Amino acid sequence: MCLLNLTYSHNGTTIENSKSFDDLEAFGNNTYTKEMSDYLKVIDHFELHPKVDTSKIILIGHSRGGGNTVLQAYKDDRVKALVTLAGIDSFAARFPKNERLEDYKAKGVFYVENGRTKQQMPHYYSFYEDFKKNEQALNIKFAAQHLKKPYLIVHGTADEAVKLKTANLLHNWAKKSELLIVEDANHTFGGKEPWNEIVLPIDLNKVIENCSDFFVFYCFFLII
Repeated sequence: MCLLNLTYSHNGTTIENSKSFDDLEAFGNNTYTKEMSDYLKVIDHFELHPKVDTSKIILIGHSRGGGNTVLQAYKDDRVKALVTLAGIDSFAARFPKNERLEDYKAKGVFYVENGRTKQQMPHYYSFYEDFKKNEQALNIKFAAQHLKKPYLIVHGTADEAVKLKTANLLHNWAKKSELLIVEDANHTFGGKEPWNEIVLPIDLNKVIENCSDFFVFYCFFLII
């Protein structure tokens, strides 16, 4: 089994420093379609790798990346199964509304404080414009409702960023999904950056064990 970690091209980190957001301009110019393009490029690249069995490709995404994972799994026949960890159910819900949206348009940017670094992370208005232009293709609900692939949904009851009801919605939409609720787990399942301990957090370890079982089962028994 080979696991690959995808870092989006416009997530604000750099090759020299993957732990901090040194390129806020790139972050500000990020869009959902750029993230989906990154996803596609990685799959396209490794599809040609001699050690990759393309009949056993499984995607896993956390938080906003969970939304991307649902979209990619729906439209890409090479993806055989998927996992979302504290995944979102809508991109539209992440944008300001009403007067705040008008203020966003007028100023051309809004800022969100990063909980770890305390940096003010810019979101340029082009982010919203790109979403509206591609709203149909970025509809997570539609993709989940039309998924015909094994899907493991993992969520913590104490998630402070994405509410538990989101997992229930995804589970109801995706007919072949399984739902794992982790009691008292937060948005990162106890993990944090940097992590200096030798062992994983209890909640995250439980998640990894369940994901591993899911990978093994669907890679070796159901995917033909």
